[in-house]
Amino acid sequence: MTLIDILSLYAIIAIWGLMLINVVLSIGGFLYYIRVNRTDGHIKLKEYPMVSIMVPAHNESIVIRKTVQALLALDYPKDKYEIIVINDNSSDDSAEVLKKIQEKNPDRKLIVINTDNVSGGKGKSNALNIGFSVSSGSVIAIYDADNTPEPNALTLLVENLMSDDKLGAVIGKFRTRNRNASLMTRFVNIETLAYQCMNQAGRWFFFKLCTIPGTNFVIRRSIIERIGGWDTKALSEDTEISFRIYRMGYKIKLMPLSVTWEQEPQLLRIWLKQRTRWAKGNIYVLKENFKYVFDRKAGAMRLDVLYYGLVYILMLSSLVCSDLIFILSVLGFAHVTLGGFSSVLWLMAILVFVLNVLITLAVEKNEFNMESALLILLMLFTYSKLWVAVVLNALIQSANDAIFKREIKWYKTERSIENNREPGENANVHVRVKRKKE
Repeated sequence: MTLIDILSLYAIIAIWGLMLINVVLSIGGFLYYIRVNRTDGHIKLKEYPMVSIMVPAHNESIVIRKTVQALLALDYPKDKYEIIVINDNSSDDSAEVLKKIQEKNPDRKLIVINTDNVSGGKGKSNALNIGFSVSSGSVIAIYDADNTPEPNALTLLVENLMSDDKLGAVIGKFRTRNRNASLMTRFVNIETLAYQCMNQAGRWFFFKLCTIPGTNFVIRRSIIERIGGWDTKALSEDTEISFRIYRMGYKIKLMPLSVTWEQEPQLLRIWLKQRTRWAKGNIYVLKENFKYVFDRKAGAMRLDVLYYGLVYILMLSSLVCSDLIFILSVLGFAHVTLGGFSSVLWLMAILVFVLNVLITLAVEKNEFNMESALLILLMLFTYSKLWVAVVLNALIQSANDAIFKREIKWYKTERSIENNREPGENANVHVRVKRKKE
């Protein structure tokens, strides 16, 4: 057996192993969705706590109006929540937009914090720490600046959190409101539903584990105080704080009936920047927490750290091997001698991948169809390959940041102007937004 055969066999075994893990998680997620959908998700409380909703925003004038209006329209008791928008070192007209909303809603507690390049402009974590310093709620809720939560989203999250003292946070589901804007947003929509949402559901169903997604979640104020706020070195502040919650002995629950709609990148260049930032953040969190895999006191958290390790180590290496072997074979520099056996395994893997993703879409209205099947197949040979490039780029950038001791900056996702439609109607027009260079 040649070296190429060994690498090919490694790639096949690793990819099949990871795929089977995803299949199992999808089954668990599917069962959990069925269970939850039999109820309305509400757990009535005798008294509803004060909630501070924090919205970190940097040059978000295109989307911030719709977001704040959606937050003002939540069905949570009006006197029991405040909205804190951290307009963080913005160079657009966000301050003016937010001021007008305040003037139109004088009876609502809408706080706007305008920071400069001295106190602000240092990333989402820093902005959240600023907002937290003026908050008054015993429960903290976070929404990104491009989010339009459904009216019952916050109530569902708070009710589930307060009904169980073992819960440190409760997360909801996020959907793509500009799904049909481009091929890229169609890919992101499928990825979000099949992996981020369904995998979260499966992990909660089997292991009572979830990872905070960064938006549409609530967390106890006491936890933020105990851990000293958000880690300003973490680009993926959501994943980082999730692991710290685990280590404190709390659980993080998924309530999929709490839904927010968010705008996803419509162009490749924007998606690449966003996902590179996410990958860098997750690599940082993995590096800081991998030691807990071997610590029995870390409890179930070890499974989540191991899961991230499988994604960023095993999956990356197996995909690099398989792609490299394919390229070398096409160029005539390598030849796999495993014969038809490997070809059959690859074809079966493709079939299982498509069927698994397609079935996970069945829980969502209008997502299970032939168009989705074709998009999933196309994703496998395009979108999935881009993930490898993103992670490799993130690894290089992370190394350079460590070597040159670069400061964390807020490299936010560029937004698109949307037609004035309800969430989920997906009629978008992209415009280029000039972003202040840090």
